[in-house]
Amino acid sequence: MSFTLIKPDPGRLPTFLDALRRGWSPDNVRGEAAARELLAAADDNPERLMASMDDPEARAGPIRLPDGSMSERLPGFHRWLWDGEFCGQIGFRWRPGTPDLPPHVLGHIGYAVVPWKRGQGYASQALSLLLLEAGASGLPWVELTTDPDNIPSQNVILNNGGYLVERFTKPAVYGGGQSLRYRIDLGD
Repeated sequence: MSFTLIKPDPGRLPTFLDALRRGWSPDNVRGEAAARELLAAADDNPERLMASMDDPEARAGPIRLPDGSMSERLPGFHRWLWDGEFCGQIGFRWRPGTPDLPPHVLGHIGYAVVPWKRGQGYASQALSLLLLEAGASGLPWVELTTDPDNIPSQNVILNNGGYLVERFTKPAVYGGGQSLRYRIDLGD
């Protein structure tokens, strides 16, 4: 397995869209609904969609939360996992000047690998590479969350130096339920 993280690229947008059409979604909460919205956004204005994927100044406007409500966008960016074809996405978001996140944001980093590439270590390697970029943010640490039954995601986090901070109940906007919050220290 050899791949790299790339900025979302208009020339490779068709491969991202193909993954969405094949049933993959970068949103593990909203799933198919999020995939449909991304496909519609690409049909409507592909340039705006691409700009929203690399938005360190949070200019792309509000985001839709899992319950359908809208919220202010945080600065952030996505990177595509690329091994000659689209393999998934990993994203980083933050609040300038603080490692704390608003209550409706469960973590700094989220990732999703296409089903046909899972089980090959892509998520662990992608997180390792993204942590190098996240280190430039000046944050002392990043947080990631996962459901208690998502052992593969827990392993990805642990493989990258993560440690369990707490077990908590997700906000109502995410449907409640138990979740685990992990932290990975950045820097030295």
